Amino acid sequence: MTNESSAEIQQWLSGTAHPLASLVAGHSTEDLAPLGKALAGVRVVGLGEATHGTREFFQLKHRLFEYLVTELGYSVLAMEASESATPAVDAYVRGGAGDAATVVDGLGFWTWRTEEVVALVEWMRSYNSGRPAVEQIGFVGIDPQRCSASVAAVRRFLAESVPDRLAAFEEGFGSLAAAPPGSAPDPERLVVKEAQQLIPFLEAKGASAEVVRHARILERVGDLVSRPKEHKDPAETVFAVRDAYLADAIVWLADEDPSRRIAVWAHNGHLAAGRQSPELRPMGQHLRERFGAEYYAVALLFGSGAFRARRLRPGPWPGPMDGPIVANSIDRGGFNALEGQLAAATPGDHFLDLRGAGEAPEAVRRWLAEPQMFRSFGAYVQRWTYKLHFAPTLLAKEYDGLAYVATSSPSTPLTGEGSGDDG
Repeated sequence: MTNESSAEIQQWLSGTAHPLASLVAGHSTEDLAPLGKALAGVRVVGLGEATHGTREFFQLKHRLFEYLVTELGYSVLAMEASESATPAVDAYVRGGAGDAATVVDGLGFWTWRTEEVVALVEWMRSYNSGRPAVEQIGFVGIDPQRCSASVAAVRRFLAESVPDRLAAFEEGFGSLAAAPPGSAPDPERLVVKEAQQLIPFLEAKGASAEVVRHARILERVGDLVSRPKEHKDPAETVFAVRDAYLADAIVWLADEDPSRRIAVWAHNGHLAAGRQSPELRPMGQHLRERFGAEYYAVALLFGSGAFRARRLRPGPWPGPMDGPIVANSIDRGGFNALEGQLAAATPGDHFLDLRGAGEAPEAVRRWLAEPQMFRSFGAYVQRWTYKLHFAPTLLAKEYDGLAYVATSSPSTPLTGEGSGDDG
């Protein structure tokens, strides 16, 4: 990159950045008008995150979701969380019994057991209060894993209606409740076949639609658990199949009600509308193929600070290698990293609409089409080397917008939280 090209890119980044007046919900939405303009005609908007443990990401997504609901008519938050457990959250936000902390804790992922997610759920309940059901907003999980609620629902039905089938169910499905994806590779896919037989059996025995829905979740979980992590065909791996299931859940929501507008909460990696490895398609690529320009993916990035993640223990050791969930500090990565370039152009929190780059200088369009290195962390980080980790992104192909948060601080765990499960 020449100095002249670099200057053009910095000028474009600075000139097109829209400052965010606040990351916290409840403030004026004037500064979000550029996002609203960018979302004209969009049915599904992905709200990403570079880490699963940044307080400011969660706060900003809360604020953006409020804006999407109150100003743009969005009615569903679809989260990278257990589709088995989220009906309890949805019931709560629609006025059901219980409390927000308990239903959020039931999602099964330590990543979401935070005060920030609880605050969002409480706002959804407050918004729905006094509104008729057709005007209420809903909370939906799109991830098949962590299916203890589904195992319990089918178990209850069998215990009450077909007790002689209970032992066989426990043998085939009892262990699925906490089984991680890819933990029991099985080329024969026996659990999937058993689930496919279980579904018509339950229907024939008069099971409710809800029980059958839970059985279908068990079929998807069985598929994920039995998939390999590595395969000569990347599309057959657990990672590719999980993203396909995440996308299927969004497509089903959209097809059920063509007027429905959906906000998706997931990691940047899942939301990407493309990837350098075309054979390993993320959820966002499935959505782009299904919805075209009606899908808009916003990646959330941060400059410096700290975030919560589980540190991998050094190995090789037998058994689990899960380390503690801790705050991991990091800097912005230098000018050559995407975050460093964003910070140099506009140091504060801001939003960029990448779809508006069609009229940008050639140097900018070339930069957007070339690999840029940025931070990308999931529920785990390497114990000593995570600060050196960068992932490539093709901005023009993968994302429609960027939200840059200057400083990250660790998400706030709920009081009394243990080590938790993995996200």
